[in-house]
Amino acid sequence: MDLKFIKYEKRNHIAYITFNRPERMNALHPPCHLEMDSVWDDYVADKSAWVAIVTGAGDKGFSAGNDLRWTAENPGQLAEITRGKGGFAGITARYDIYKPIIAAVNGFALGGGFEIALACDIIIAAVHARFGVPEPRVGLMAAAGGVHRLPRQIPLKIAMGMMLTGKHITAADALRYGIANEVVPLKDLMATAEKWAAQIMECSPLSVQATKEAAMNGLGMPVEAALKKHYDLQAKLFRSKDAVEGPLAFSQKRKPNWTGE
Repeated sequence: MDLKFIKYEKRNHIAYITFNRPERMNALHPPCHLEMDSVWDDYVADKSAWVAIVTGAGDKGFSAGNDLRWTAENPGQLAEITRGKGGFAGITARYDIYKPIIAAVNGFALGGGFEIALACDIIIAAVHARFGVPEPRVGLMAAAGGVHRLPRQIPLKIAMGMMLTGKHITAADALRYGIANEVVPLKDLMATAEKWAAQIMECSPLSVQATKEAAMNGLGMPVEAALKKHYDLQAKLFRSKDAVEGPLAFSQKRKPNWTGE
């Protein structure tokens, strides 16, 4: 895969995705989004990749969001920002990735950068990280899902306060509001994200994916309707080799050997 703006590697069932434009605080422009479409396609297709960790190069920015310099240099092309199929960073408008995604936020996660993190399943933040949707301050809006995901993930009044003022919040605030799962020193950020990935991988990858699919597709539904919706998914999972291996390993008092089949 020929990537210029993204680093992508896989080790021990983990896919590592790094926004690699530190000179622009890892702000993203259209070529980045197209590269990310390819990265996510690969992650979904690779059965040996069970968890993804997304982060930014350097220690200042996870992603500052939309590359405003590119926008200023290309007037009239604002619609090009998310011309890829998956939206901003290939993820904010993509709803078929049921493998878990961890955001390791190593600095500023602003605008589209915050929207990327909100589209992930788990957020681990460095203590100096900052979150915000400052788009109204430059005549825009958090249109890559931020105006919808944020009010669904934290209390409405706090979300509205952030969105209408464009002010940032600290990593400690993100933890307090329930956006971040854990806040750690920068030096421990990737190790902590890998710890979470390892804990996820103690579970069957098929069970994890089915759990995420059922939970995400059931959001906004009454419980009865959500339960009916995942019957077929549950039946498929229960016919898998992992569903045989799990109880067998438990009865034999050993760690299961998951195959994802």
